[in-house]
Amino acid sequence: MSTNNDRNVLGTELQTCCTSPMTGFFRTGVCVTGPQDRGTHVICAEITAEFLTYTKSQGNDLSTPVPGSSFPGLNPGDKWCLCATRWKEALEAGVAPPVDLAATHNTALKFVSLADLQQHAISP
Repeated sequence: MSTNNDRNVLGTELQTCCTSPMTGFFRTGVCVTGPQDRGTHVICAEITAEFLTYTKSQGNDLSTPVPGSSFPGLNPGDKWCLCATRWKEALEAGVAPPVDLAATHNTALKFVSLADLQQHAISP
């Protein structure tokens, strides 16, 4: 769970990614991780249609709701805590969605470079 010690990729206090829909591995709205989170859901991204198509083609349908598992299904424009490895795969495929740097946990830097994240940053 999130603590006041959680930092974003910029080195400052981690900000909320999204509460509507409620995101994060722990469904707190914050992209924090823990031992239970095998996917490392730490990149706060603004979902695009291109990314939804891509991730569905990779076997992870994020647009269809899953009743009973707190997953509403995503639409373009929603913000969501993505798996760091899936974002990296999307980057390599040319379809990485924009990133909210202030809401992306610094654990993401174990998987992708700050430069790549900055190139895809949501404009302030």
